[in-house]
Amino acid sequence: MNNEKRTILVISARLLDYPANGIKNLINDIEELVENLIAATDVKEEIRQMYKPLSDFNDTEIQELYVETFDLKTKLGLYLTAHELGDSSRRGAALIKLQKIINQSGFERTGEELADYIPMLLEFLAVAPENHETNRLQKRLGVVINYMLENVNQQNPYGGIFKVLMKHVFPTPTKEEIEQLELGREEADLEELPYPIMYQ
Repeated sequence: MNNEKRTILVISARLLDYPANGIKNLINDIEELVENLIAATDVKEEIRQMYKPLSDFNDTEIQELYVETFDLKTKLGLYLTAHELGDSSRRGAALIKLQKIINQSGFERTGEELADYIPMLLEFLAVAPENHETNRLQKRLGVVINYMLENVNQQNPYGGIFKVLMKHVFPTPTKEEIEQLELGREEADLEELPYPIMYQ
């Protein structure tokens, strides 16, 4: 993975994380990354167009938009295994495996988010050594980011992030990979609950 792709991953990770410290500070930090680390003029412009709509909001508005956009109940939730497995009981094992991949690459997870938090995984991919596990993780993220791109409202200012990620970082998923994502969620919906529900 080249430096341009790694920089786009870092920028996207920061834009997709909760904007706790104010959108203006975030945009200023990202502009510095774009200016110093992206060489191609056309790519610089694409990235600026990607985050420009977000700069039109004040801090309260952007936080409200963020929560509304990435609510767990929407198709844009920011947790990889939730997209792949829904509420399946298999999700716990998948989270443990992801944590193991992160640890084996020599990194410690910080913060309170789960191991499958997409902004964290994007930043992890930007710095992790390339191997079988991280290449597989990249493909998995590509399938989910593509799904999010297809389901985000065209007018949503966050939509440009998914578009740039799919154009410059992730390969277009195959039909089989897309079907597998849908199948995994459907199977989770059909799984029996671990205990009977008693109606009174």
